[in-house]
Amino acid sequence: MRTPSNDKRKRLTTSSPPAGERGSTGEPSPGTSPERAGSEPERTCILTRAKGTKDELIRLALGPDGQVAPDVRAKAPGRGAWISVGRAQLDEANAKGKLKGALARAFKEPVEVPEDLGALTEAALRQASLDRLGMEARSGKLINGAERVETAARSGKVYLLVHAADAGEDGRKRMDQAWRSGGSRELGHDRGLVFPEGRTILSMALGRENVVHVALTDPAAAARVSQTLARWRAFTDPHAGLDGGDIASGSSTPDEVDEGTE
Repeated sequence: MRTPSNDKRKRLTTSSPPAGERGSTGEPSPGTSPERAGSEPERTCILTRAKGTKDELIRLALGPDGQVAPDVRAKAPGRGAWISVGRAQLDEANAKGKLKGALARAFKEPVEVPEDLGALTEAALRQASLDRLGMEARSGKLINGAERVETAARSGKVYLLVHAADAGEDGRKRMDQAWRSGGSRELGHDRGLVFPEGRTILSMALGRENVVHVALTDPAAAARVSQTLARWRAFTDPHAGLDGGDIASGSSTPDEVDEGTE
């Protein structure tokens, strides 16, 4: 059994390497090679000119009909532009025509921007997070159930702890303490992350019943989940955070009956 003292876990961080040349859309130019640069190139936000990797920014894809749509997985074919702003800023820029102008300049052609682009982007980020959790659960890298999560946390086997938004306060504190005992501070965490949705949505994402607390037991899986959750929350509410500092919403239920089981 691993212990926090002999575990070789590494802190999960997101690096921002130097960028190569790039076009006005913020996409790397055709001549830029990530392998040659030694790391992933940075993109540039068309609204703020802030720079970041594709995991830190959000891609907007241009369709063949000139329609712009969110491409949060950055996998849609064709050209794309990148944004770093949250939903409030995006909605404001869209309403004032600033976004359409920036996109037209970036793509060098007229574009059509849906009025509800902010809502579409938020929904896409939400779905990407739910899909990621589901994939990690199916791969066996995510566990739930109060007893299993607490035991794994105390044993130093948890790389990321996540609570449903409506988890009971006592249950969250107990799990957080177990994780700290298992060495969470070595990973840069003082407590678990608060999932932006309640247990009903979390349970549906994992295909399990009454999921209140989940733990990622693989470092790469933990990094993937952390990144998708952080980007979702950063877009919807940049000031709320996911570190457990915000109070869980919904009605509180005694821990004896609110913890999920396998």
